[in-house]
Amino acid sequence: MSTAGKSFRLAPMSPLIRTLTLGLLLLPVFGLVGVAFGLREALVPSLIMVPIIGWIWLRFRPSRFVVGADALEVIWPLKFRRIPRESITAVLLLDRTDLHRKIGWGVRVGAGGLWGGFGWLWTWKRGIVQIYVSRTDGFVWIERGGDRPWLITPEQPECFVGILSSSSGTPPAGFSCRRSR
Repeated sequence: MSTAGKSFRLAPMSPLIRTLTLGLLLLPVFGLVGVAFGLREALVPSLIMVPIIGWIWLRFRPSRFVVGADALEVIWPLKFRRIPRESITAVLLLDRTDLHRKIGWGVRVGAGGLWGGFGWLWTWKRGIVQIYVSRTDGFVWIERGGDRPWLITPEQPECFVGILSSSSGTPPAGFSCRRSR
């Protein structure tokens, strides 16, 4: 695993996803409080939720994206994926309207709601799309030729697109990556 290149964390959660995440994280807590007050039926669901939450954090939610000269690396706490730059045919910054035009309606398959949406998105217009999103804006669409496209939300999406679009894996001349948010 090589991590040479410009590193981008997964973008901070949008308010909607942050609220949903907080609610989902409180479910096992409420269940255990219920058990403390005699609601024994809440014990098993609460105990099942804890490893699911951990699994989503460790295996579904990427922690960062690294743009290097020859590859885009996606890094999770317990896994790693290397996408060769030559397999990437286009990189686009999309807002919600542009995304809807591109994919139509979709159904998520994987983890959703807890820290974002991760896994697959079956879309009306594009079929299966790999998704790793933590926001409801600042989407980056990565075309991969014959492979599934990816939809991600890295921090500093404009900078990410500028660097990944350049042939060298560095910002184009005159392009500045300023810290956002």
